[in-house]
Amino acid sequence: MTNIDQKQNVQQLQTIEIELLLEAIYRHYEYDFRNYAAPFLQRRILNRMAAEKLKTVSGLQEKILHDPLAMERLFHDFSINVTEMFRDPSFFKILRKKVIPLVREYPAIRIWHVGCGSGEEVYSMAILLHEEGIYEKTKIYATDINKVNLDKAKQGSFPLEKMKRYTTNYIQSGGEKAFSEYYSVKNELAAFHSFLKKNMVFFQHNLVTDQSFNEFHIIICRNVMIYFNKKLQNHVHQLLYESLFSSGFLGLGNREEVRFTDYAGHYEVLHSEQKLYRKNK
Repeated sequence: MTNIDQKQNVQQLQTIEIELLLEAIYRHYEYDFRNYAAPFLQRRILNRMAAEKLKTVSGLQEKILHDPLAMERLFHDFSINVTEMFRDPSFFKILRKKVIPLVREYPAIRIWHVGCGSGEEVYSMAILLHEEGIYEKTKIYATDINKVNLDKAKQGSFPLEKMKRYTTNYIQSGGEKAFSEYYSVKNELAAFHSFLKKNMVFFQHNLVTDQSFNEFHIIICRNVMIYFNKKLQNHVHQLLYESLFSSGFLGLGNREEVRFTDYAGHYEVLHSEQKLYRKNK
């Protein structure tokens, strides 16, 4: 057997092991990662194997099946959400200019933040809506698969060292005040004021297995589906479509779009660069 053949054999074996690991997780813990993107899963699994000092995926499977804490660690690896306040400031700027004027006169506004992580973008949205004078009539539903992330988000406290970066993002997004007005400093944390939390609801929701739970005027689902394969992306797009009011707005991440999904014909492009869409059917 040549070196190339040996390498291919090892890769094929690892692919089988990963499939068995995901099936074991689904059967034993009822978490379904089977349609997540293969490169993403492989990276996270190999990193977890190194952290657990294991040589094979099969060894990781044995450990997580018999050690729930090891499963928690792997689950956290799979559900890490990279975020920051006013992430991609131009997205929030376009949201102010293109979407807010169209929903301003609604008697009540419902927004769903999908895969909210530790909540930075949810608080960003609350600040934007407050400055636009419509937060009082808005309810923000923020969901994530990871309870640890949700617990952090509910606290509304973020490392003080990040505020310089967040302030820059805020200004670039069209922020109108001194960003420091929105938080107080407590033990090296920036604790955001309670009035921002009053219209937020945080709870667990699994995009793979859970159904739509309401109708929304705006859905923000940014940098979530990049971790899914095409089958799961279409499933999630169906869920988002069914969860939007007629003429509702959908905001995706800069590497995501509806163009190559089954729902491409159901939206008009509001802003192509910032991946903002409006439901038209």
